[in-house]
Amino acid sequence: MSGVSERISDLGYAIGWRLVRALPEKVAVALFDRGADFAVRNGGPEQLRRNLARVLGVPAAEVPDTLMQASMRSYARYWREAFRLPSMDLVKTGAALDELIEGQKHLDAAKEAGRGAILALPHSGNWDMAGVWCAQHWGGLSTVAERLKPESLYQRFVDYREGLGFEIFPLSGGEHPPFVELSARLRDNGIVCLLGERDLAKKGVPVTFFGEPTRMPAGPAKLAIDTGAPLLPVHCWFTDRGWGFRIDPPIDTTAGVAAATQALADRFEANIAAHPEDWHMLQPLWLSDLSQARLSRMENS
Repeated sequence: MSGVSERISDLGYAIGWRLVRALPEKVAVALFDRGADFAVRNGGPEQLRRNLARVLGVPAAEVPDTLMQASMRSYARYWREAFRLPSMDLVKTGAALDELIEGQKHLDAAKEAGRGAILALPHSGNWDMAGVWCAQHWGGLSTVAERLKPESLYQRFVDYREGLGFEIFPLSGGEHPPFVELSARLRDNGIVCLLGERDLAKKGVPVTFFGEPTRMPAGPAKLAIDTGAPLLPVHCWFTDRGWGFRIDPPIDTTAGVAAATQALADRFEANIAAHPEDWHMLQPLWLSDLSQARLSRMENS
């Protein structure tokens, strides 16, 4: 992305956070739905269609247009809620979400054991809302943020999530590597939340995902093995009335990083297949979709 494009992107997010929260809810819903519907005209976005084709097990041309529309509306809903979330009463929101969380017993057991917990989740539903629940229920969480450009955009997202009660460590450029910081939080019985299906650092573990090879971050499994904290898959999805969240039982990490990461991928796969419209993956994910240049960089990293 060029410097001009980066500044335009930063300005767009700034306007979003200022303007959308001031709109009446019905107006905001209609506006974002219309934008989503516009985005799927002529069958696009192409990469989203290709990704959903893997989930359904069909050629890209056979992905239903209704699913494409539902998926883009779900993605638009995430951003609509993100832009409005800072103006919401987080205490009341966290309390309302409490009854929606399935599988709380797994996180309760992890905290009681005193070794912290690693919550790993894909880009599905509203993961920020799940974080609000976690911050309100447990007093906070720690996570990692991609170093977006320009720096003002990165800082805008840091400020947004810190305002929700998250502790943010940069993926790169921080005082210490994020693995060191997150390990320390886990040893203090803290909660670490990580989005786990995109290999942003390009040092991921090979896995099979919906029948095709890709790579996923090794961090969640490495943290679990290094600290003894349980690795808990989490899934988020939207419902007509609000949100759905589930904390699954811990992943077995005794066979090492590669096996644990594949087990996590398998859990992601099952959860995404149950709610395909809420998986917000508009970027290339599978190796067969990556350019040769990017594949070469991954091999040399």
